[in-house]
Amino acid sequence: MKWILISILGLMSVQAFAQDSDNPFNVQINIKPANGRFHINANYTVPITPCNAYAFLTDYEASKNIPGVVDLKILSRSANKVRVSRVLEEDILFFHVELKTVVEYTEVPYRLLNFEQVSGDAKFYKGTWRVMPEKDKTMVKYDAVVELDSIVPMVVIEYFMKNNLYERLESMAQKAAQYKPLTVLACK
Repeated sequence: MKWILISILGLMSVQAFAQDSDNPFNVQINIKPANGRFHINANYTVPITPCNAYAFLTDYEASKNIPGVVDLKILSRSANKVRVSRVLEEDILFFHVELKTVVEYTEVPYRLLNFEQVSGDAKFYKGTWRVMPEKDKTMVKYDAVVELDSIVPMVVIEYFMKNNLYERLESMAQKAAQYKPLTVLACK
């Protein structure tokens, strides 16, 4: 068992070094486990306007092409509230994990998305996406608290969560950098 733990820690350090050396969107992730939950703070920077970054985030169907997302449907839209059903799949060591959620987003135009799971497989999932101007780029910041219902040890979940989140955020940043909204938004 000790040998397995040392191997996992070794892989974690190699992966972290590889990510730091090739990070064109300055993807940063901080995950802290506390009381059975994970507190996640992450961000990436893209060379687009805040308006286009917000348009990308609120084009929920654009998330269909993000790694790990196998199904996504907009269930309802009213005023500034959007309900989205998602199915995520991950392989964590020998475990295949499928996570189904219905998340309600509250849109605060051009700046913020609040979200909260209203039903699904996670015990708790709530957070925000923020769009913040930065010179000629835009920082997209993700803050969330998640509690999973899993038999997998927290240290293993944390490791895979960090690496899978890195891959997802990098993919999102690449897609956001190439994103062309269907309509030109009049950002305020």
